[in-house]
Amino acid sequence: MDWKIELIHVPVSDVDRAKEFYERVGFHADHDQQVNDDLRFVQMTPPGSACSIAFGTGVGGSLQPGQQDTIQVVVPDADEALAHLRSAGVEAQGVDEQPWGRFVTFADPDGNAWTLQQLPAWSAGAGG
Repeated sequence: MDWKIELIHVPVSDVDRAKEFYERVGFHADHDQQVNDDLRFVQMTPPGSACSIAFGTGVGGSLQPGQQDTIQVVVPDADEALAHLRSAGVEAQGVDEQPWGRFVTFADPDGNAWTLQQLPAWSAGAGG
């Protein structure tokens, strides 16, 4: 039986600002539905990812905007990812060289932190 992570909630304070930011980074806006005055659901997917993020009003868990700091995304090239983020006007830090990979970090306008990891060559064939 396969288990696939498909959606991660990212708490934001301003839905339109968050949507514009993630579009600028390169995420695809899959869904944006204003159900009623109290409920709006936005789903966005990073390029090439099988897992999406969701945010909105009236959705999500107990995390407050800016508290999500546990999302890590694998990228093929940390230098290219850093250059892409900076060219999109995103303050990104990196490249942090570690034995277990090369890392770039950035945050959305609310302070939700993201880590991008380029896997080391020795792990490329190990299923990542």
